[in-house]
Amino acid sequence: MQMNFHRKLPIPQDVKKEYPLTERMEQVKAARDAEIRAVFDGSSDKFILVIGPCSADHSEPVLEYISRLRRIQEQVSDKIIIIPRIYTNKPRTTGQGYKGMLHQPDPDAKPDMYKGIVAIRELHLSALRDYDFSCADEMLYPENYRYLSDLLSYVAVGARSVENQQHRLTASGIDAPVGMKNPTGGDLSVMMNSIVAAQSSHTFIYRGWEVTSAGNPYAHAILRGYVDYAGRNASNYHYEDLLRVEELYEKSNLVNPSVVVDTNHNNSGKKYLEQIRIAKDIVHSRNENPDIKRLVKGLMIESYLEDGAQGVGEHVFGKSITDPCLGWEKTERLILDLAEKL
Repeated sequence: MQMNFHRKLPIPQDVKKEYPLTERMEQVKAARDAEIRAVFDGSSDKFILVIGPCSADHSEPVLEYISRLRRIQEQVSDKIIIIPRIYTNKPRTTGQGYKGMLHQPDPDAKPDMYKGIVAIRELHLSALRDYDFSCADEMLYPENYRYLSDLLSYVAVGARSVENQQHRLTASGIDAPVGMKNPTGGDLSVMMNSIVAAQSSHTFIYRGWEVTSAGNPYAHAILRGYVDYAGRNASNYHYEDLLRVEELYEKSNLVNPSVVVDTNHNNSGKKYLEQIRIAKDIVHSRNENPDIKRLVKGLMIESYLEDGAQGVGEHVFGKSITDPCLGWEKTERLILDLAEKL
């Protein structure tokens, strides 16, 4: 085998014992989980914002950003539930580039997976302990979900992972809402099949155990745009696109039909400023059609302290080192504008 085995990593149970939640943190998370699930099962008409950096890079700017989200959450709590993005794994199309805090807790240093596991757990713990935020992360590696399973209130399965069997089966055993993105080619039937799989019970191998999942009734669709046959960005957030997904849900036997729209990626063509217009357009569609309003539960927005992106090693505090993000001033204004329109 062409691999060098460096060391055996601790199992999630041991890491959780070393870095535990307090009783108060467990209570805060339980309350947030109930509030978020209520949106997806239709018993709450609040709106979800999964918002934050494209990928977490350093703890300090991420926590500064989350502290600002906490202040604005208090202003919009009657209409909006903010779920900060702390995305600690970064999918790479070619496998090259920064892969996230799990791999490199210091982007300027060599990968260290043990330090990465500790760093991402401590970051999520800080968000919950200090700011009462249980957060979202992407499930890039299904076997690693257990390191954060007691901390996450939202999980996303990415466009490149949504067809993978292990991602689908693991999603079926998670008790938090799991968003299944449409694949990069845009085939909505693939996305819908992934939701069917995630909402169903399965027996499978997970972390060396034979397990049976209960099925996740909160598995749902994330629309993130796609790349067409000619290699061009194509969006799927428009009024007609949302009605199309509603039709697909009506033909299925799925419970809790729900959509979260990703305002960046191929929906924006990675033009991060377009997120402002797209977010407002989606809220307008909800306001025009009660069926769309019931279907669309929230938005995903990529945002950080500073506008745009930088290269690794430039060290601009709070500026993305992966995809470009909205800066804080634009983010704050957008959240307040959305709250007025909801």
